[in-house]
Amino acid sequence: MTVLKVEELCKRYQKRGEYAVENISFCCEEGEIVGLVGHNGAGKSTTVKCLEGMLPFDRGRVEICGFDLKKQPLAAKKNFGFVTDDHAAFVRMTGRGYLSFLGDIYGVPTRERRRRYEELEQVFFLGRAIDNLISSYSHGMRQKICMMGSLLHRPKLWVLDEPMTGLDPFTVRAVKQYMRSYAGEGHAVLFSSHDLPAVAALCDRAVLLKKGRQVDTLPLKSYGKEGEKVLEERYFDEN
Repeated sequence: MTVLKVEELCKRYQKRGEYAVENISFCCEEGEIVGLVGHNGAGKSTTVKCLEGMLPFDRGRVEICGFDLKKQPLAAKKNFGFVTDDHAAFVRMTGRGYLSFLGDIYGVPTRERRRRYEELEQVFFLGRAIDNLISSYSHGMRQKICMMGSLLHRPKLWVLDEPMTGLDPFTVRAVKQYMRSYAGEGHAVLFSSHDLPAVAALCDRAVLLKKGRQVDTLPLKSYGKEGEKVLEERYFDEN
């Protein structure tokens, strides 16, 4: 099953300005991890914010689990979880209150959300801080609670914008392991990153962006141990 399909995506911030992203096309299948790679300003964040509905796009088509994002926005959005690069959350809530709020939004039964919280706590290790106000959280802790919230409803598509920034090495390792296992359960994961070794190690494919345009899609899995070398060479060829 194709979980995410992006076709000829175009977005510009001014009516007569240049496109921030132009003619971006790729997909994510069940069981896949796909990376968006590019320099600062390449269009990674714009692309992910368009495909999750935060930014309206000018042309193109986005489908999530077969639902057109423009024509069927609620049905499409029920099928993904998104972690922004600034890890925005309701800071006057406690961590537990925030998760409860998202559980209500997505219609997760109370008993089920408890079970999922316990599962996610084994990955993100918030501990007693779950009952503290999010305003008191460090950058890394806010990132953790946002990741937990994005996964509470077990979305078919998990989208992350620069997910490893600010996390300690122990949590980075746990998140990478969870990404693999989550995809292995038949979900799809899409994340943007500057971390070429992480992309090469985790991803089945990498979509390479430069100045808002898609310059290549690399089937990293087919390269085996040479994946990191191929990705690095292609990246620096384009930058």
